[in-house]
Amino acid sequence: MRDGVARYVAMAHEEQAARRRAWQEAKKWRFDTVAVHGLYTVEEAIQRNQGAIIEPIYLATSQAYRDSDELEAALAYLIPTWCYARIANPSVYYLEWTLALLEGYGCDFETACCATSSGMSAIMSAIEPFLVRLPGKESEPINFVASAHVYGGTFQQFSVRQREKGIEVRWVQHPERVEEWAELIDEHTRFLYGELPSNPTLAFFDIAAVAELAHKHQIPLIVDSTVATPALLRPLQHGADIVVHSVTKSMTASGFGIAGAVIARKPIVTNIPNEQLREDFASYIKFLPNRDNGPNLSPMQAALTLNDLRTLRSRMDMLSENALLVAEFLESHPKVEKVSYPGLKSYPLHHLARRYMWLVDSEHDQRYREKVNRYGHLLSFCVKGGHEAARRVLDGLQRIFRATDLGRIKSVATIPAISTHQQQGEEGRKLASIPDNLIRLSVGAEHPDDIIADLDQALARV
Repeated sequence: MRDGVARYVAMAHEEQAARRRAWQEAKKWRFDTVAVHGLYTVEEAIQRNQGAIIEPIYLATSQAYRDSDELEAALAYLIPTWCYARIANPSVYYLEWTLALLEGYGCDFETACCATSSGMSAIMSAIEPFLVRLPGKESEPINFVASAHVYGGTFQQFSVRQREKGIEVRWVQHPERVEEWAELIDEHTRFLYGELPSNPTLAFFDIAAVAELAHKHQIPLIVDSTVATPALLRPLQHGADIVVHSVTKSMTASGFGIAGAVIARKPIVTNIPNEQLREDFASYIKFLPNRDNGPNLSPMQAALTLNDLRTLRSRMDMLSENALLVAEFLESHPKVEKVSYPGLKSYPLHHLARRYMWLVDSEHDQRYREKVNRYGHLLSFCVKGGHEAARRVLDGLQRIFRATDLGRIKSVATIPAISTHQQQGEEGRKLASIPDNLIRLSVGAEHPDDIIADLDQALARV
């Protein structure tokens, strides 16, 4: 190693040691403090960013270096860098550090995050490294096992895009039954994948039991926790290896753009013989596969997301309270056939959701002073009278927006059979228990009386 390169590496070690100290300090904070500050310290603000108290937006495409030695060290990943914004960027780093801390809150292990341009690119980034053809085993079949209760785009990525490459997805129709997962695993299974609460049926499963099953076979459990967010559920704490988020949704409640994230524990469990992948999965995909494939997040969107994250816990608390009131109203309505919401005692998997979904730090909140369950903003309900009746109700909404979106600060509704899950076809929707009279409702921050009034007048049209 050249003397100049070695000098920059030594300087980087000092910087990394300071970052580790900041990380350990942040691990002592409450969830809200982490959400507000992340790793952006007063010292960093003053020394690097002219004292800016809010994380700056670095819109530049690339980083300049002092000389050729620093350039060499940076491009060999020997020192912290953001050489090119397709790979990394300071604004994106601030978001990634915050998300890693939030998802790892309360855990005694390290976590890391790779931010992506969308939730779908996060899923792609999380699964692709496990689906590689291994040397000497190119002709062997590859499969993975996934809950059928997933977002429509996820269903398409698994059942169409992966099958185009000769990868088999094996669907679990009843994810709450651990034995159904077990029956589908064989020596060629690379990972297990689940979404909870799922979109739109609010399906649930026993994370700890499924993680234990995965690890018994030396494979990871990947969980999509978009609907819950780390404010209500942190799957890594219960044994999952990797968490994916459509950060577009609940985390970026303002609706100002698209983003995704992959957060992983260190190390993960896997049968892929790749030490870098095993030891720090999120950093591995960020600096290697995603460097080459380019599903990067823009710095502007990183900053917008960070701004929404600061109030995540209190916002998810409020939206959950609103959603429960709306679910209770719908459950008692004569025009409604069925309501799916984890917070309802009539919900078949309420006992599972109650075990796992808690408002983080509620026991330290002056309002509660004890642990309280919260179940998120998403619910679905089936309208009596079939598909046409459901359409009349949707068309009758006056304040609730008709859109294929969720997690907004505003209430939004759609019929998944003709929107988010249309492309997976009738057979696929049957597999995922999505009837054509089901309306998905993402409850917002409006006063619940006004949301209920809008639903009531729309249901009166049936």
